[in-house]
Amino acid sequence: MDESQFEHILSTWVLPVLRVSTPLIFAALGGMWCERSGIVQIGLEGFMLVGAFFGAVSTLYFSNPYLGFLIAGIAGVMLSLLFGLGVLKFRANQIVAATATNLFALGVTPFFSKIWYDSTGSTAPIPTESQFKVAPLYLMGLTVLISTILFHYSKFGLRLRFAGEHPKALESAGVSVLNKRWQGIMISGFLAGLAGGTLSIYLSSSFIRNMSSGRGFIALAAVILGKWKPIPTVLACLLFGITEAVQIRLQGVVLWGSEPVPVQWIQILPYLITIVVLAGAVGRSYAPKGLGQVE
Repeated sequence: MDESQFEHILSTWVLPVLRVSTPLIFAALGGMWCERSGIVQIGLEGFMLVGAFFGAVSTLYFSNPYLGFLIAGIAGVMLSLLFGLGVLKFRANQIVAATATNLFALGVTPFFSKIWYDSTGSTAPIPTESQFKVAPLYLMGLTVLISTILFHYSKFGLRLRFAGEHPKALESAGVSVLNKRWQGIMISGFLAGLAGGTLSIYLSSSFIRNMSSGRGFIALAAVILGKWKPIPTVLACLLFGITEAVQIRLQGVVLWGSEPVPVQWIQILPYLITIVVLAGAVGRSYAPKGLGQVE
């Protein structure tokens, strides 16, 4: 393979797959930390939406994508605190609380968009000079590295995993399970908020209503497929990223006759692959023993 062929493969397949996988990886790692602490986390979709919205708004206001990216993560944390208040303070059902969180984000983002930009569909476009070029790829790689080190080699990671596996044993050692679960929830909010910021500042040039488009649920599927471990979870995200990159490349392709394949059929490919892969893997994946149990 000569240099030109390598560059062609890199620009045609490798970089596009990494680009579309980046928000999935951020969100999935956040979901992994939360579920490892013992809290069922299907609210990633909502955290991504508020992160995408406030990331885009902040980037527009400050003309600084890095500041907008940080504020996207903070917006995710703020919504995760609301979720945590429901499930940890008031003992609400975790599935119901997360569903309410997603619906809240789905409604509040177009509400503020209408107030500030007189449009429920999208915010104003972000100027090209204020958009990310490749920085989120490096930040994603750094996040994967830090998550892996903390998960396998730190006291923090060990204690947080015990909060989801053996909460009573952790309490008997004098460590608060409640605090660890708060930490897991906040980490999930921050990383999923960054995932949303990636969508609006990096993959797009504005916030678009419901632009997460189910990616939060695909990220959760990656967590399950990756057996709640960082590197396998990242590899699962890359698998789903490949399917998304393929469906983008297939749009307009003629497979038979003279008519192209209907775009709707191609767009369901990532979700179909998610269902098939998850159905085949879920029987071999074992969730943390304390997942969903709040005493």
